[in-house]
Parts: sequence; C-alpha cells; structure tokens
Amino acid sequence: MNAVMKAEMKAEMKAEMKAETGDGPQRRLYIHNRTAPDVAGYADQLDIEREWAIPLARRAEEDAPDFGSREDLMAALHELLDTEERGGPSDDERFIAQDTSLAQFRSIVADFAVDGLVESQSHLGIIRRLPPKARTAVLRVLIDEFGCGNDDQEHAQLYTKLVTELGLPTDLEHYVRIAPDECFAYVNLFHWFAERAPAPEYFLGGYAYFESSVLYAFKCYAAAAERLGIENDRYYTEHLYIDTFHSKQMQASIRALELERPLDLPKVWAGVTMTSEVVAAATEAAAARARAVDPVAS
Repeated sequence: MNAVMKAEMKAEMKAEMKAETGDGPQRRLYIHNRTAPDVAGYADQLDIEREWAIPLARRAEEDAPDFGSREDLMAALHELLDTEERGGPSDDERFIAQDTSLAQFRSIVADFAVDGLVESQSHLGIIRRLPPKARTAVLRVLIDEFGCGNDDQEHAQLYTKLVTELGLPTDLEHYVRIAPDECFAYVNLFHWFAERAPAPEYFLGGYAYFESSVLYAFKCYAAAAERLGIENDRYYTEHLYIDTFHSKQMQASIRALELERPLDLPKVWAGVTMTSEVVAAATEAAAARARAVDPVAS
C-alpha cells in the first residue's frame, strides 16, 4: 500500500469517526480544558459553559432546600446516598455487574477512559481558590489520587494497566475521538467547578457527593472485573478501599471553609445534585453503548 492510499484510508477513518461521534460541544469543551486555547477557543469554551453549566447550576440552586445549617445539608447528603443505596443497583449497574461480556465491559472501560486516564487532573484548579485548612483537606485526597508520589499507584496509571490488559489503546486521543458526550460532561463539570464556577462551594459539594457515592457506584465495576477474570481491577477496588477516607476529608473541607466565612449552602447542594445527575447520565450512556456491542465480539 503506497503512502497516498494510506493517507486516504486514514482520512476516511477520521471522517467515519467524526460522523459517528460528531464534534459536539462537550467534546470541544474537553479539548479546550486540556489545552491552552487561543482567543477563539477560549470564547467557545466560555460559550459552551454559559449555555450548559451555568443554567444547570442556576436550576440546581433554585431547587435546593432551605437548609438552616451545614449540618442540615450534610444530613440531606447522607439521606440522598442512603436512598440511592437502599434502592439497590440500577438496571445499568446490574447489567454491568452481572451480564456484561468481556467485549461489552471493554466498551464501558473505553467510554470512561477520557476520565480514567487523566483522573483528578480536572480538580487541580480548586487548590488556589480555597483557604488553608479547606485546601489541605482537598489536597489529602488529591495526593492519594496521584499515587502519593508513586507512579504505579496513581489512579490514572491503574486505569492504564486496566486498558492495557483489555487490549485497548493507552493513547488518550483515541478515546477523545470516540467517547460519548455524557462521559466528556463528567470531566468537564469538574473543570468548571474547579476553575470557573463563581464559588468553590460547587466543587466541594460535587466532590463530597462523588467521593461518597463511589463506595456504592463502583461495586458493579469491581464485580464485573472479578467475574470476567480481569487481573488489573485495582482501579475499582482501590476506590472502594480509600474513598471512605476521601469522603471524610471532603466533609472536613466544607467545615473548614465555613470557619473562614459563611457557606453558600445552595451552591454546595447544587454541586451535589449536578454531580449526581451528570454521573448518572454518563453511566447510562456507557451502559447503553455496551448493550449495543456484540457480546461475543473479540
């Protein structure tokens, strides 16, 4: 095959991939968040967030209960988590845990790679926006996420080992071309929380919810990995082990911020509910795409 034919085939493959996934706003926003955009790119970034994240936050704040205190809000967070857990696994979680074939599980791992391969990098912008004690509590969590200085323990490296065992590429750009919008939104939301949301309360609420909910949400992935005989399942089991500590640290960060100034409780709760909705949508999208995969595909 000569160079011209190779170039033509490569162009056709790119065109097919673009036709399949499109160049939607969440994909563009993800790329902007991971690069240094030019003026036009930054304008596009702000436009997307203005049309997506800001209205989402406004609605979430308007729907927030009239909390009398931080303790009331924390009680509501625990009630939300208890309700989600008492309801048992969703149909999607049951499908992932009990029914996915190896090919279908590979599809789910591929869809979430736009998060797993860069895990917690979207959170770093929050550090400069927090007072000392609140910042330290969040930093304790992020230190774990980045492996405490040990490359092999970094969560992104654990995900790299997982995709490698599954015969998937380790190149992030491969997944940027094919991931569903809902999985991009999963990462983009935390970029907005950390870097451009008008108050750090959004991030603290969202991350407090996420670190607490993972203790339930990741059970289906760990169960699937065990059932399918996947050796590099530590990405999931590590979260189930460490996130009790992380949940406590995020609640400590919210308390520490309150010691510095009055908390904007509706914004904290908005972070909780926005994260819950976006994570659920990403899970639903990844499971739907997996169901469409031939269970016996290689």
